[in-house]
Amino acid sequence: QVQLVESGGGSVQAGGPLNLSCSVTGRTDRSYGMGWFRQAPGKEREFVAAITWDGRRAEYAESVKGRFTISIDNGDSTRLDMDNLRPEDTAVYYCAAEWPPSPINSIATVETEYDYWGQGTQVTVSS
Repeated sequence: QVQLVESGGGSVQAGGPLNLSCSVTGRTDRSYGMGWFRQAPGKEREFVAAITWDGRRAEYAESVKGRFTISIDNGDSTRLDMDNLRPEDTAVYYCAAEWPPSPINSIATVETEYDYWGQGTQVTVSS
């Protein structure tokens, strides 16, 4: 059974960095497209970043471009490096995995394209 295990998160002051990690357990013989979404209080879950299984292509939400970096390792673990954090980045962050991964030249940025989800980790940015 595939599960996603997240780590990282916590509290940080505005302008600071924070890193999130996520690993697939259960079926590590596959390569997954992976992504991050977030949900702030009272808001719907939104796309943050995604990366192809081979790491060749990444997409970001406009609100995080230039501040967040997504990476993938061995097709089954991902990391989100967040810098210059803002109070509006405060949310529960969810890791997601897609299998089979999107075809070449496409990347999953919509929730419904993902098959597996992590439990979520809180990120709180204070001003």
